[in-house]
Amino acid sequence: MNIVIVGAGPAGSLLACYLAGRGHRVAVYERRPDPRPRDDDEGRSINLGLSARGVKALTDVGLIADIWPLTVPMRGRAVHGPGGKVTFHPYGTSDDQILHSIRRRDLVTKLIDHATEAGAAFHFGHKVVDLDRDRPALVTEHGTVPADAVVGADGAFSTVRTLMQRGAPADFHQEFLSWGYKELTIPKVPDYHEALHVWPGGDDGLIVTHPNLDGSMTATLFLPAGRLAAITDPEAFFAERFPDALPLMPDLAEEFAQRPVGHLVSIRTTPWHDAGKVVLVGDAAHAVYPFYGQGMNSALEDCTVLDRCLAAAEDPAAAFAAFESARRPHTDVLDELSRRNFVELREQVRSPLHLLRKQADLMLARLLPGRWVPLYTMVSHSTTPYADALARSRRQDAVLGWTAAGAAGLLALTMLARKGR
Repeated sequence: MNIVIVGAGPAGSLLACYLAGRGHRVAVYERRPDPRPRDDDEGRSINLGLSARGVKALTDVGLIADIWPLTVPMRGRAVHGPGGKVTFHPYGTSDDQILHSIRRRDLVTKLIDHATEAGAAFHFGHKVVDLDRDRPALVTEHGTVPADAVVGADGAFSTVRTLMQRGAPADFHQEFLSWGYKELTIPKVPDYHEALHVWPGGDDGLIVTHPNLDGSMTATLFLPAGRLAAITDPEAFFAERFPDALPLMPDLAEEFAQRPVGHLVSIRTTPWHDAGKVVLVGDAAHAVYPFYGQGMNSALEDCTVLDRCLAAAEDPAAAFAAFESARRPHTDVLDELSRRNFVELREQVRSPLHLLRKQADLMLARLLPGRWVPLYTMVSHSTTPYADALARSRRQDAVLGWTAAGAAGLLALTMLARKGR
């Protein structure tokens, strides 16, 4: 097949690896410049958390060995308390249940190089202006590109999605979070470099950091967008809200003035495909808030599933339909989980009751290996489909609730029996 992919981000470039590796003719069109000679991401998030789903996809295309040296392990959360005390909470029960921080540019350039070696052609600086769904053909500023199928991997504000759904019966729901973010730099942290650091501030803000290879950390400040834009003295703000973070950011005032305010969007839509002519993957089909660290991983998993569907189906139309049927119920659940984790990160990670529940989950996972699996483990450290993970977690929660109720009832009966003696 002659397949044209729009978007050379993680999903588009990985899909090019899969498809070119199977012998398809693959051309990737990207409106931005080639990222390989550059050292920035034009205001895009520069750190990503690689977990089991992304690791599997990169392993499938034979690239994981080249990726590992570019990552920093994140073995758990380092949660900063109000008085500056830091507590470490491991992600799982074994050494392999960790996340891996990687710069977006490092990942994308490796994927582009790998796809190019497999035979894919990349065309940068090509803005899409139209889509002929019937032929199909892609129209860029530089001309018309015929294809057997067009893949929209062009992000949350996908041009391909807009053109594919134009004039068609389609559902589309876009929601902006009322919070925005700014990315800042911590040159060095005194403890727990191999961790995701969290400063939970409730409604007053949230800081999350990812470690870098040079020992620094990329810190993301989340705050209601209006309040974030209104800050004129960032050092005074940090001194009041996050006093123990302020000494870690010597360039805070300069960076705060230079870095733009980013916005967070969630997207659900259907259909994801138009017969066998066009299909959407990644954020173009299902953008989620970043608070579960699964946006990129789910996009990479899309590529795994779409490649499998194309290999199994008799024609692209059947493959694209099977792909949407297999993925959309689970990415809808991921949207729900991402919203829930936003509340957890900014409010609950300091709660003793929340920590007790997490510790109980990990203890049961150790006592009942394979029979009791925490939700976070299923989502981040396995390839269990998201909806299946949530359903199993709810069953486990019910068992835990019944057990606690039974124990409380037994204790009450015991106390009554003692009183009756």
